[in-house]
Amino acid sequence: MRTLVIGGSVFLGRAIVEEALRRGHEVTTFNRGRSGADLPGVEAVRGDREAVEDLARLTDGRQWDVVVDICGYVPRVVGESVRALNGRAATYAFISSISACSGWPEPGAVDESAPRFECAPDAGPEDGDYGTLKAGCERAVEQGFDGNVLIIEPGLILGPHENVGRLPWWLTRIARGGRMLAPGSPDVAMQVIDARDIAAFTLTQAEAGVNDRFFTSGVQGNITFGDWLAECRAVTGSDAEFVWVKDRFLLDREVQPWTELPLWAPQNPEFAGVWLPSSAKARAAGLRCRPVAETIRDTWAWLREIPVEERSFGRHGIDPEKEAEILAEWA
Repeated sequence: MRTLVIGGSVFLGRAIVEEALRRGHEVTTFNRGRSGADLPGVEAVRGDREAVEDLARLTDGRQWDVVVDICGYVPRVVGESVRALNGRAATYAFISSISACSGWPEPGAVDESAPRFECAPDAGPEDGDYGTLKAGCERAVEQGFDGNVLIIEPGLILGPHENVGRLPWWLTRIARGGRMLAPGSPDVAMQVIDARDIAAFTLTQAEAGVNDRFFTSGVQGNITFGDWLAECRAVTGSDAEFVWVKDRFLLDREVQPWTELPLWAPQNPEFAGVWLPSSAKARAAGLRCRPVAETIRDTWAWLREIPVEERSFGRHGIDPEKEAEILAEWA
């Protein structure tokens, strides 16, 4: 197949390109060349999706079987891409997010039938937050593309080459060893998925010309927070000692959920449904999810080749001094 990937140089986009090449696809990537290097074997077209002339140069003389749009965040911008590519591919696969669902992560399980945020397909960056704009992007694709529209709505994505910094931060902190904060309860059941599994599922559906939407959040309860940290300790060979500190104690000391301690979702109504989305539809359609331990192992194998001072965690991770102060107070 001839596959165009908008983005394609980092994390999930890289995983999709790698899987497409493995399957023998002829792959074109379209990006600015700033976030990462394109994989060998692709036709790399440099350009900005917000520039009409760059989109025109991309489409000049080219046709594809499928477009996979990895980096669409603003409906108005996605709409321009859809118009430029309409008629030049049979399927437009858009990578959205479970955050587009207005009821998540409030109490209760959600699936593909959940309502989306209200957002116009031509909304601009000032018209909402990440999840709201993702809902608008979905509408821009659904209303603007005349072929098959495949909407993929991932949950919490992990894996090698993660550029968000969640699992890399935990692996780096645990590898440092010593007494360290472990938030909440070790028995909290999580639900995470490997980017490579989303990539395989997306391409399989696109190859089949599927016109549908799927949650791809993994298997409910596929690991607990305690087992998650234990697996990180095992692969790093660390002597880290986990000190489990109650949610309320951490919140009272202004520890930020999800960022300062990545993936920590306190057991309160605001986060009650964070680990409850259902990927049953996708799994019935062929989504296969590898063990979380394999994801952790492979991510560490990739990360350990990067010097600690060169690793990027984005806004994730608690300041060591703040962590030490909380541990002392807890004791």
